[in-house]
Amino acid sequence: MQGKGRIMGIDFGMRHIGIALSDELRIIAKGFETINWNGVDDEWALNRIVEIIESKNVTEIVLGQPKRTDGTESESERKANDFAARLRERCGLPIHLRDERFTTVIASRYLHDSNVKAKNQKKVIDQVAAEIILQEYLG
Repeated sequence: MQGKGRIMGIDFGMRHIGIALSDELRIIAKGFETINWNGVDDEWALNRIVEIIESKNVTEIVLGQPKRTDGTESESERKANDFAARLRERCGLPIHLRDERFTTVIASRYLHDSNVKAKNQKKVIDQVAAEIILQEYLG
């Protein structure tokens, strides 16, 4: 992980994609944006992610895989893997897949404990989940 540039964390979901970015030193993850999409037009979502990659000097990506606890592949995991493959083709950057089980639950608890109102949690929960995925990768 001693490369240059930022690392992007992605919490992939069928309605929202949470984006987090590391600092240039690759020490701290911070929520950046939630991409709202319909789960169908992934071209729009891919374009937005590539814009962020180019504007923020991203050189690596960590994408959360929604794994099942029993180890079988879910439809969500398959779609996340397909999305990762398309993103890799588009940007040419290394993409590290990470188990993201329970990150949304952890993000929800964190926001609740931080006294963020429920209506405001919806706006940032995917960013916080992406932040958790990325921070775990950063160590």
